[in-house]
Amino acid sequence: MVVTQTADVSLWRQYPRERAKIIFDFVDSYLAIPRFDLKGLLRGAAKFAVGQNRRLLLNYTRGVEEMCRRADAVICTTEEQKQRILPLCPNVHTILDLHGSVVRARKKGYTSDEVFHFVWEGLPGNLWHLLEIKEALQDLQRTRPFVIHVITALQYGRYLNGRLLKRNALDDARKIFPNTYLYAWNERTFSAIACSCDLALVPIPLHDPLCAGKPENRLLLFWRMGMPVLASSTVAHMRAMQESGLTMACGTGEEWRAALEYYTSNEYARREAGQRGRAFAEERHSEEKTLASWDKVFDSVLVESSTRGIAACFAELQN
Repeated sequence: MVVTQTADVSLWRQYPRERAKIIFDFVDSYLAIPRFDLKGLLRGAAKFAVGQNRRLLLNYTRGVEEMCRRADAVICTTEEQKQRILPLCPNVHTILDLHGSVVRARKKGYTSDEVFHFVWEGLPGNLWHLLEIKEALQDLQRTRPFVIHVITALQYGRYLNGRLLKRNALDDARKIFPNTYLYAWNERTFSAIACSCDLALVPIPLHDPLCAGKPENRLLLFWRMGMPVLASSTVAHMRAMQESGLTMACGTGEEWRAALEYYTSNEYARREAGQRGRAFAEERHSEEKTLASWDKVFDSVLVESSTRGIAACFAELQN
């Protein structure tokens, strides 16, 4: 049984071992959040209040730790997350997203028009990440006209997976930057819209442990389409950039300014970045390799179950 982190952790953490094998799909870095972070302290009460958890977890982090201990295997998304989980569960696997049904087009040309076209994709609740590069974009606008194409859900709730405080994504996007076009996220149209743009942006608030601890899934998604990407210098992004031979991770406002100026004016650099990123994603993170990783997870649980069964039979024979 695969249990995701949006499931009722308050119940699954105590599910009897003899009744089922559990694989915990734990994608976010909740264990990296400081113990006394206010939002972290309120998370358990909020999930209980909206009915996501049947039982109240006053310490949600502890509940997640207990879920890891109960699980027969845990799937995470970064090496750093894996190291935090290993003391809780010895059977931990790092697996990133599959993008097979989403990537339906690849970028063919890298020539830009007089107006440059950026693309951003993600959950609408993360639109505020663009504020990380607002000043750099404002500086760029003085010398190069551009627009930002945002691909996301048109309406959303700000908290608890969209349950609370419904908002309009376009209103939020245009508060961040006025020259913004919004598109409803749809896997049939996403890659065509993205590939019609010139450069993808993946800014991340590096001061936020939960955000900064995220994997390189979005970076790889754009790379699979042959899109050049400028991204914040999270540990995962830096590792992927280093392994692919690219240097397009930015850690400061000045680095963002320099990178934006360079890549908006250099077609050759955009082409090389897009092609190199695509080659890396296809070689190192292919669908076959991802599915093989999942096979290893299931095998690890089944082998453990068989081993325990044999041991129990042997013990019974001895008695």
